Amino acid sequence: MTGMNIEALYLYPVKSLAGISVDAFEIDDFGPRGDRRWMIVDSDRQFVTQRSNPELSRVKTRLEEGQALITIPGEGSFRLVPGKEQVQVRVWQDWVPAAYGSDGASAALSRFCGAELRLVYMTDDSFRRVDEQRVTEYRRVSFADGFPFLVVNRASLDELNQRLESAVDMLRFRPNVVVSGAEAWAEDHWESLQIGSITLDLVKPCSRCVMTTVDPDTGRKAPDLQPLRTLGSYRRSAEGVIFGMNGIHENTGTIALGDAISLK
Repeated sequence: MTGMNIEALYLYPVKSLAGISVDAFEIDDFGPRGDRRWMIVDSDRQFVTQRSNPELSRVKTRLEEGQALITIPGEGSFRLVPGKEQVQVRVWQDWVPAAYGSDGASAALSRFCGAELRLVYMTDDSFRRVDEQRVTEYRRVSFADGFPFLVVNRASLDELNQRLESAVDMLRFRPNVVVSGAEAWAEDHWESLQIGSITLDLVKPCSRCVMTTVDPDTGRKAPDLQPLRTLGSYRRSAEGVIFGMNGIHENTGTIALGDAISLK
C-alpha cells in the first residue's frame, strides 16, 4: 500500500469527554502526551463514561501549556489541577493509583450530570499495564480503555456511511490517528505502521460499544442504535463489532498531520 498519510489526529484529555483535533502530538511513555490522563469516577471510585452518561460528550476539553481545561455547559470553564490526596480508582478490571482533582471542577461536573462525581488524574508514577494477553512486554497505558492508540481508516467510515440513512462523523469512534489513502477495511490486515521514526504495532481489533450511538453535539443516544446496528450487521467477529485497530508504540517522538505512513 502506497500513498497513506495522517489525515487527522485527536487527543482526549479527559476520558469520555469531548476530544480535540490537533495538528501534531508528542508520544511519551503513556502514548499520545496528555491523552486520557484524567478520568471521572463515581462515589464508589468506579470509572464513568458516556456509556451511562451520554451528556458527557457536551463537556468540551482543551490543553493549555500541558494542562487540561474543561468547559461544562451552564457551569463555565475549569483548569484541572491534581491535588495531593491519593486514591485507588477502577477502570475496567484495573485498580489504579490516582490523585483527586480540584473540588470546583468536580462539583460543577456533578451538578451537570446530577450525580456525585470526581475528577482524578493518573500521575507519572502510577502504572497501569497494557492488556498482557495481547502485549507480553511490560508496557503502560493511561485511562484509555486498554491501549495507548486507536488507529482508524477514513475509507472504512466512508463505506459505513454509504450504508446509513444519516452519515456519522469520525468523532463517534474517538480515534487518535485517522489514516487516509487506504482501501476500506484494509486495516484489518495491518500489523505495524511506520510514521517517520515512530513505529505503531496494531495488536487488537477495536470492538465497539453503545458510545458510538451518542451524538457528540447533543449528548443523546440514537434510539435506532445507529451506527452500531448497521456496523454489527457485517463487522461482527469473535472480538465483537469491529471498527479500527488498537495499537502500542515502540518508541517516542512526534507525529503530525500529513505524515506519510508505510506498512511494516
